Amino acid sequence: MKSKFAGSLLVNGMLAVICLLWTIPTFGLLVSSFRDRIDVNTSGWWTIFPHQDWVSVQEVTPDASVNRDVPMTFKADSGTSVTAPFEQLQIGVEKDGYRFQWIGNRRVGYLEIQKYTWTSNTNFTLENYKQVLSSGNYTAALKDGTTETALGDNMTHAFLNSVAVAVPATVIPIALAAFAAYGFAWMKFPGRKMLFALVVGLLVIPLQIALIPILKDYVALHVNGTFLAVWLAHTGFGLPLATYLMFNYISELPRDILEAAFVDGASHFTIFTQLIVPLSVPALASFAIFQFLWVWNDYLVALIFIGASPTNQLITQRLAEIVGSRGQDWHLLTAGAFITMILPLAVFFGLQRYFVRGMMAGSVKG
Repeated sequence: MKSKFAGSLLVNGMLAVICLLWTIPTFGLLVSSFRDRIDVNTSGWWTIFPHQDWVSVQEVTPDASVNRDVPMTFKADSGTSVTAPFEQLQIGVEKDGYRFQWIGNRRVGYLEIQKYTWTSNTNFTLENYKQVLSSGNYTAALKDGTTETALGDNMTHAFLNSVAVAVPATVIPIALAAFAAYGFAWMKFPGRKMLFALVVGLLVIPLQIALIPILKDYVALHVNGTFLAVWLAHTGFGLPLATYLMFNYISELPRDILEAAFVDGASHFTIFTQLIVPLSVPALASFAIFQFLWVWNDYLVALIFIGASPTNQLITQRLAEIVGSRGQDWHLLTAGAFITMILPLAVFFGLQRYFVRGMMAGSVKG
């Protein structure tokens, strides 16, 4: 009894650690996407939680006539004063619980008087998302009082393009696979087992080795550069797995229900639409999660069959361009990355209750 409890505790503990390791970076990504550029570049996202740090309580700007090549004297409102050269002030001079630190360079700058106390950096903003989603010039107000005008990244258009690609590329193979699985499971025709073995064998063929032949065919048919090209590619290579999953589930449905329907005069199409589809929702949802995530996160197929045209760019292509053009703007990269995650997360959590049942389809016999 004790060994069983210890084993269960160990397994659950490891799962909890794995979930925590996956959740922390995602939470950090979300927090960073709402932080100002200056905050992102100067402090970690975990500073939103209460912690002890040096907090500015006073700023002193010396007159232009002050000689900054010799030790300078500064006095806080509390009465604490310090005299130190510029080099030490740049590093920070601590005295009586205060730190005197020079901000800026020798010619242009000011002295910041800081106190070590409890604080939390909770200055959140929506400007990052507005700039990433907008098109045309976008003017953002920064925390230091300055403004910055930059070209918006127009991820809204790319997001809609990805929806237009992912939804049909998920629905089409599910519909075709459901019909094929029903035929393999409940209809008698010559060569059924050989055809099903061929479908299972197609699972081992990767999409990458077929890219060049498919591209040549698309160019000859004048469909390259369109959404149709991506739909067909993802449908063709998603069908074998979809058919296999659906067959495992449909073949295990109670035979008595189907035989009663046949006795009542129901056709195969009626049985499929009225019985098979409603009973196969777990398997359909399970594959829908997989297929949607594969298509939504795809970059290679979209790049080859759609190209770099701004009109038809998908969200993965747009995000890759943002990484290339704004490699140091982490506040924008995190916002763009989280935008790409919103819909997949919604699909997964919306269908996850069917996920385990669908994946266990056909795994237990008898």
